[in-house]
Amino acid sequence: MALIRWEPFREIERWEPWREMESLQQRMNRLFERLMPDGERALSFGVPAAEMEETDSEIHLKLEVPGLEAKDLNVEVTADSVSISGERKSETKTEGKGVTRSEFYYGKFERTIPLPAHIQTDKVQAEYKNGILNLTLPKTEEEKHKVVKVNVG
Repeated sequence: MALIRWEPFREIERWEPWREMESLQQRMNRLFERLMPDGERALSFGVPAAEMEETDSEIHLKLEVPGLEAKDLNVEVTADSVSISGERKSETKTEGKGVTRSEFYYGKFERTIPLPAHIQTDKVQAEYKNGILNLTLPKTEEEKHKVVKVNVG
């Protein structure tokens, strides 16, 4: 004969998945901090954010690259893509044995953005102000007048 043990005052455990995810994220952050040399960060996180707008005659591309001067940026344009690269250099100098924590990303970065239409590479205009790079990319004449016939079945 089997005995059943009844525990009327046993505490119910509540499962909190978000707390477990946060704990896992903290442990992963500590692991990566131990693996990377002081002052270096995972450079893939420092890729510039982009925003693109297309009109009938041109493409406007806006890239966010704060903390850099225009001379530190390398922008290359082909008929169907834009590549931007540069390097964020650390300016902090720690003297003594203090601890510095930083969420800034330093090092080289590069991003290539495919364009939805062919552009005139010799007529590209660029403006850099307050950490935002604005590119005006005029479309080729063929792209401006391009009409696509759609068959409806």
